[in-house]
Amino acid sequence: MKSKSAQLSKSIPPYSALAGWNFNTTYLSLPQDFFCLVKPTQVVAPQMVLFNEELAKTLGLNVAAFAEEDAAALFAGNLLPEGATTLAQAYAGHQFGYFTMLGDGRAILLGEQVTPENKRFDIQFKGSGQTPYSRRGDGRAALGPMLREYIISEAMAALGIPTTRSLAVVATGEAVYREKILPGAVLTRVADSHIRVGTFEFAAALAHHRGDISPLKALADYTIERHYPELLEKHDKYREFLRAVMVRQAKLIAQWMSVGFIHGVMNTDNMAISGETIDFGPCAFMDAYHPLTVFSSIDHHGRYAYGNQPSIAGWNLARFAETLLPLLAPTTAEALEMAQNEIAHFEELYEQEWLGLFRRKLGFTNEEAGDLSLVQEFLNNLEQSGGDFTNGFRALAYEAGLSDGENPIATPIGFSPSVQEFLNWKERWLARLERQPGGRRAGQELVLRTNPVIIPRNHKVEEALAAAEQGELYPLQRLLVVLRQPYLEIEENEPYRNPAPPSPIPYRTFCGT
Repeated sequence: MKSKSAQLSKSIPPYSALAGWNFNTTYLSLPQDFFCLVKPTQVVAPQMVLFNEELAKTLGLNVAAFAEEDAAALFAGNLLPEGATTLAQAYAGHQFGYFTMLGDGRAILLGEQVTPENKRFDIQFKGSGQTPYSRRGDGRAALGPMLREYIISEAMAALGIPTTRSLAVVATGEAVYREKILPGAVLTRVADSHIRVGTFEFAAALAHHRGDISPLKALADYTIERHYPELLEKHDKYREFLRAVMVRQAKLIAQWMSVGFIHGVMNTDNMAISGETIDFGPCAFMDAYHPLTVFSSIDHHGRYAYGNQPSIAGWNLARFAETLLPLLAPTTAEALEMAQNEIAHFEELYEQEWLGLFRRKLGFTNEEAGDLSLVQEFLNNLEQSGGDFTNGFRALAYEAGLSDGENPIATPIGFSPSVQEFLNWKERWLARLERQPGGRRAGQELVLRTNPVIIPRNHKVEEALAAAEQGELYPLQRLLVVLRQPYLEIEENEPYRNPAPPSPIPYRTFCGT
């Protein structure tokens, strides 16, 4: 083991090519306004906490080449992969509705890993030290929030929801000073890219300031080629680009809603153009269903509450459309009319996606005119009774049981005050299932395939994080095993199904900066 002083003073050498790194960083082709070259700040005593071997293999990395000490040094930033050109990205954003210039204040892009299947992924350090965009911050991250991102992002991936992924978490051996002293860490994040609505807001601000739209056009053309190549030959490609981003976001937000996920900080800089979930700060999953549920300690007015997420997505996309105005039409008036016409369709796009998912959650294999009413009435029953969102939908599989031997239950988990109202709803719901191809059996099977047994229950996440911060990793490792099979209903996973015991203190999450 090298001494701490030797580790800190040496220059950063390349990591062995035997590891399978294959960087080809096309982001460097953009004007340098969009990034600054910067190296990670080395740390004193890196120690591997989590390494995602399954994801590493998907990326084309040779897991056997990562010796523990070298891997910890690599994923802390003390070593760099061969071919890496490290940079921090510039962007802007509306944070709680207010525009500000931002950038990667504690994140550094290592490069774009090209897999053996020729897929391209950003590899990014988070918590790797100061950058020119740090805005007086220390550029560091605490262990707990980085482990939270690992847990939630991997749970989202297992649920089939587009998301950034987590490759590794390394403890730095250094303290991070927030409201209290915390252990430091670096997360390695994997994403289709880190291009955000806020990246386009930065480009638009630059264009306005300089009177030159060429950087904006360069960013748009680059993003289309990287994420929407099918649009390259379209005559109206920028309008089609706006429409395609809207479609992906409508699908993504509908998926969040279908599992009770609350992002917590849907600022425009946290909306990825690729359509992935990005930046897991004060996020959480809802237990008892209520549209106004908020967990974030900084969301004092419920701007990003569960039920507000679709409208906020539309608001963010309107900001994105504004950035594209110089590219949409020859005159501002024409461009504005075009953008408004497109944005006006987002609500319809979202509602179609949402209803499609919730039809499946109720076991409907086809469409009928009264389906929306059945979905809304079920949600109203959940809300009025304080019923658990995840368990309530999952329990419908038993309600659709075809005989007494199939373990039917009287009412879904969590229902009690509105029993008769629910039973009236159930009669109409069962009749609806009988009318569809495959009948109740097909509906029951669809409910089981669509509604997870397991989500990252907030109290279980907190238990795992608290233990990990004390050096005990088993609760975290066990939680990750359970989360990777969210539809598996087995007895040993029962503790992970249950909501937290009642508490007079509301659960709160924090942004982790």
